Amino acid sequence: MAGSLGDLGGLLRQAQKMQRQMAELQEDLAQRKFEASSGGGAVKVTVSGARQVIALSINPEVVDPEDTELLEDLVMTAITDALKQAEVVSSQEMQALSGGMGIPGLM
Repeated sequence: MAGSLGDLGGLLRQAQKMQRQMAELQEDLAQRKFEASSGGGAVKVTVSGARQVIALSINPEVVDPEDTELLEDLVMTAITDALKQAEVVSSQEMQALSGGMGIPGLM
């Protein structure tokens, strides 16, 4: 029985270490920036690793009051692409940290 308690203590320490590492990784990811553009660079967006839009740039030449749908599509495409980049990097790094253990809820 003492052996199993020691194993449990080791598992608990390992889980706590992993929890600290994940918190550090999440902080690191939140500081990263991911950029994407659409319309040949007419619309550029930057998002943080925390999935917040932090910058948006629109070339005035693509602003046509008669065709706002095009601009809306370009903005949505750029935002979606930047968020996908952030998600891919986050998932890859979380998976690397967890050793591919397939722990539910880790992205």
